[in-house]
Amino acid sequence: MELVVGPARPARKALACRRKFLRFFRKGFQDPKYLDWERGYKQAAHEEWQRVLGRPEMEALLADRAYAEIAARAVRIESRTNLLFSFEKMALRDAVRTPGGARRFAEALHFFLHGGAPHEERFVRFAEALAALPRRQTRVQTWPLQTVFGFIARPEREIFLKPVVTQNAAEAYGYPFQYASRPSWGTYASLLGFAEVVRRDLEDLGPRDLIDVQSFLWVLGSSEYK
Repeated sequence: MELVVGPARPARKALACRRKFLRFFRKGFQDPKYLDWERGYKQAAHEEWQRVLGRPEMEALLADRAYAEIAARAVRIESRTNLLFSFEKMALRDAVRTPGGARRFAEALHFFLHGGAPHEERFVRFAEALAALPRRQTRVQTWPLQTVFGFIARPEREIFLKPVVTQNAAEAYGYPFQYASRPSWGTYASLLGFAEVVRRDLEDLGPRDLIDVQSFLWVLGSSEYK
C-alpha cells in the first residue's frame, strides 16, 4: 500500500507569523485594508512600468539610444513609491544624469529584465553596472536599489530586499536567510528560497505574486507593524 504524504505543515514560528499578518488583515491578501496599505501602490507602479517601460517600449527606446529617457522613466515610476530611502533615490538620480551613467544603467537594466542569460548572470551583471555608476556622495549599489526595479517590473519572479526588515522577518519565521551586506547572488538566491517557502505556506490565502510575499515579510519585520 502506497503511503500518500501531504504538504508539510508550516513550523510553529511560521504559524505565529501567519497569525500576526491576519491580525492586521483579517481577509488576508484580499483584505481591503491590505490592498490600500500594502499592495495597491506597488501594483500601480508595476502597471505603470508595463505601460511605459514594458519590453517593447524599452527595446524601442534602446534602438533609438534614448538611454536618458529609460533612466528617467524608471526613476519617475519608483519615485511614486516609498520603497527606497531618499538618499538612495538621490544617488540614482545623480548617477544617471550623465550620458555614460544613463547608458550603463539602461543597458544593464534591460539585460537584467529581458536578457537570455541565466538568472544569476543577469543579476550579477546588473550589480556590476550599479557599482560602476558615477557616485557623488552615496553609493548607488545598495540592496534596495539592486532589487527595486526587478520587483516593480516583474513581480512574478523578482522580489525586493530591504535588509533590516527582511532579516527581522527571516528570524521571526525561523528561516536561515543567508545575508551579506554587499549585493550578491548568494543572498538573493537565499531570499528567493525564503519567498518560495512563504508562498507555499500561505497557498490557501492565495498570494498572487511576490508583491504579496514581500508585503507579508514587511508586516513581519517592519517597526510599522508591532
